[in-house]
Amino acid sequence: MVYALTERAARHAEERAVAEAGVALGDLMRRAGAAVAETLSARVPFGPVAVVTGAGNNGGDGWVSARVLASAGRDVRVFSLVDPSELSAGAHDVAAEAIQSGVPFEVISDEMPVHHLAGYAAVVDALLGIGFAGELRGPYVSAVHAINASGAHVVSVDVPTGVLCDTGAVPCTAVRADVTITFSSLKAGIVLQPGASFAGDIVVSNVGVPEEFVGELGDPEVWSAAQYGELLPTLEPNTYKNARGRVLIVAGSGAFPGAAILAAMGAQRMGAGYVTLAVPESIAHVVQSKLTSAVVMGLPEHPSHTLASRVTDVILDLSREFDAVVIGPGMTVAHGAVLVTRNLVQSLKAPLVLDADGLNAMVDALDAVRARDGATVITPHPGELARLLDMTSAKVQSDRLVYGAKLNGPNLTCVLKGARTVICGDGRRIVNTTGNPGLATAGTGDVLAGMVGALLAQGLDPLHAGALAAWVHGRAGDYAAEELTETCMIAEDVPGFISSAVRELNQQTW
Repeated sequence: MVYALTERAARHAEERAVAEAGVALGDLMRRAGAAVAETLSARVPFGPVAVVTGAGNNGGDGWVSARVLASAGRDVRVFSLVDPSELSAGAHDVAAEAIQSGVPFEVISDEMPVHHLAGYAAVVDALLGIGFAGELRGPYVSAVHAINASGAHVVSVDVPTGVLCDTGAVPCTAVRADVTITFSSLKAGIVLQPGASFAGDIVVSNVGVPEEFVGELGDPEVWSAAQYGELLPTLEPNTYKNARGRVLIVAGSGAFPGAAILAAMGAQRMGAGYVTLAVPESIAHVVQSKLTSAVVMGLPEHPSHTLASRVTDVILDLSREFDAVVIGPGMTVAHGAVLVTRNLVQSLKAPLVLDADGLNAMVDALDAVRARDGATVITPHPGELARLLDMTSAKVQSDRLVYGAKLNGPNLTCVLKGARTVICGDGRRIVNTTGNPGLATAGTGDVLAGMVGALLAQGLDPLHAGALAAWVHGRAGDYAAEELTETCMIAEDVPGFISSAVRELNQQTW
């Protein structure tokens, strides 16, 4: 696991290195600049280089890289948006070293012409880094446009200029890097979207900050495939179906029978030994026709072909035979379905997954979710979380790490779906890096809900069940896209590729 640091966490790590380990800030800057030069030289070994610098330490990194490249014989020119004499202390010193060594430079006091960097083989973006906040102004906007129009191989330092370090948001415009070299650890802004799309390849360089200073509990985490593989349930030679986890799925309606089917397919492919669906009686035959190895129970329904409120006791009695319950896919928010969900949330003892309309049913009733003693995983998309938190989905998307963590606890995990799914539980925040835009299609979330239910039924705690299911789901989507393209894949395709993702994890542990 590595941390994806926010600006505060990154600065705190450097401050501790200086205060507690005796590391000089100037040495950190010189190592960072040298790492930039090394990365650039490996990727673009020939041709002239432009280094575009700003006012802070990020700009100092750029000045160091220019000096190192020039000393190696490269044709380098610095374009500084600040007069070197006006730079802050650390950056001023390394800029002076570069100038004294003969590195040519040009101060851009006004807008940079859009084609000012044409003809360079590589451009270093050392304008702002992690310190950027708000919106780009003045010459910084023109510098970003010039970098993007250069046609050169672009190397961004720490975070591409224009990307917010903490959220990955791009308020105005941003540098589109071919590679971002970041220091000590990942940064949240180049892991989360849309910032990740601007970062290109990511190289993490150790510049001398002790590892124990980099990140702490609660900082965003990115896990390796090997770490996910360690969570994958294993089968003993003498296992049997009931020992592999029994999952009850309460789902479906006359309008959305497919949601129940997809959830069951996700649970089965994720290893559950026994899956039962409780659906409105009018759709039981449709669901059964699609699922030959799951049990389907048709329950009393409302004339709207949604579950009637009186089925609550039936489901409660049935749930005692199961290791996990999934509630919500395709249920709608008809009055009876809402009452069923609310009553089950309050009374169920088994581990619980709340998805889709199961979440919509709990708007204005979140205290019942928080009050549950048993393991609980909620799997909202941004719109569903926004309704639960009484805000707009745009607000949720503006800081997925913060709002995804609003509903979490020792027994409660929130899996905030979307590009770079965020899993928050027990005070931890995990960013999943698998998946692709092809998963943005109706029904894929139902598959995920079933997968989470299967992992809860097999004994994983809520955080691990949510994180592992999200990784496998996203990776299955990646395999589906490779085979079918992002455009053509649909939700029904995803369960068929879960095995490919699981095989990949198994290979990590062999």
